[in-house]
Amino acid sequence: MPRAGWVKPESDRRLSDLVSVGVLTRVFPPDLVDEVVAAAGRTEQRHRSLPARVMAYFSIGMALYSEGSYEDVLAQLTDGLSWVSGWQQRFKPPSKSAIFQARARLGSEPLAALFERVAVPLGTEAMPGVWLAGRRLVAIDGTCLDVADTPVNADYFGRAGVNKGEQAAFPMARVLALAECGTHAIFAANVGVYAESEAALTVPLLNRLEKGMLLTADRGFFSYALWRTASATGADLLWRVRTDKAGPKPVHLQDLPDGSWLAHLQQTHSAAARRAEPMKIRVIDYTIDDGRDNPTGYRLFTTMLDPDEVTAVDLAAAYTQRWEIEVAFDELKTHQRGPRTVLRSKSPDLVLQEIWGHLCCHYAIRSLMTDAAAHAGHDPDRVSFVAALRITRQSIAHQGDFSPSRP
Repeated sequence: MPRAGWVKPESDRRLSDLVSVGVLTRVFPPDLVDEVVAAAGRTEQRHRSLPARVMAYFSIGMALYSEGSYEDVLAQLTDGLSWVSGWQQRFKPPSKSAIFQARARLGSEPLAALFERVAVPLGTEAMPGVWLAGRRLVAIDGTCLDVADTPVNADYFGRAGVNKGEQAAFPMARVLALAECGTHAIFAANVGVYAESEAALTVPLLNRLEKGMLLTADRGFFSYALWRTASATGADLLWRVRTDKAGPKPVHLQDLPDGSWLAHLQQTHSAAARRAEPMKIRVIDYTIDDGRDNPTGYRLFTTMLDPDEVTAVDLAAAYTQRWEIEVAFDELKTHQRGPRTVLRSKSPDLVLQEIWGHLCCHYAIRSLMTDAAAHAGHDPDRVSFVAALRITRQSIAHQGDFSPSRP
């Protein structure tokens, strides 16, 4: 039954039937958006001017236009609606308050589910920079995002400490992600509060690893327990470890002809740890000659034990690809979000919605770039993210991208 005061719209066409957002709808189809919204129990029960599907695209659109107001972002999504009606109908944007309420009704869960359903590695078999010895190179790392300085955000996310007991100006959310090194596609992520360690946020991501992947990680990630859990997924590992007194102590087994060596890895801090099956690893020690008097020494642990399959030099070179996830974070934080831009949402659930919107947006742009690189036969690294971002923004506002009816 219609609510009191409800007036039947002049057209039976709903905004969700009309809005289309170029690249975003290609990567996140409307039917899938409706499905994840329904699974989260966020489908609207009555006719609304801002239905859930539109707000899902709006949440991703905010990542494209992070400096624009709510009204500006929605205008980009609806710019072609009057055009498709032959200027017979005018589509007046809702107020900022109405948009905020619609965001709150949607929440963060559908955006997180949408990213999880769609995001996968993108590299093809012939694509350069994606593979090593038949393994797909992926990396894990974390980053922090400044969020709006409100009491509820500060209580939920927490702040970083700075000098002399002071705290950072803004609360921070911590994001852990898995990215494909060759395409910079972030295909799994976990969002937490600042106080959560990277190791704790890593564990839920490990189920996205699979046989045929080679996971690279910096020395801050290593622990005996995390190494054992990650290697149990079937993926191979290539992690840098500390070499100081606090670093792990592998037990030498055998020297290999390429200069690496096999070892057993086992904790000895307790009787139970000593009874556990030791883990067999390969150790690669090297330095990079960069002209300094005291070059930095590196130690890598890997589960790829056979030097005939991949040499120590190739593994050391592959480890440098771990930095590609840092480039992906820079794309998201500096170019897509904007340098020194603080996330706008003033409550924790909407902060999470905004972060998942950014992740969905980055994945859509990287999908476009990977398709373009494959079509041209280029390395995806040769495609400009800034140019792809500009093209994606143009695809949002282009009038011809708006369909007058549901497919």
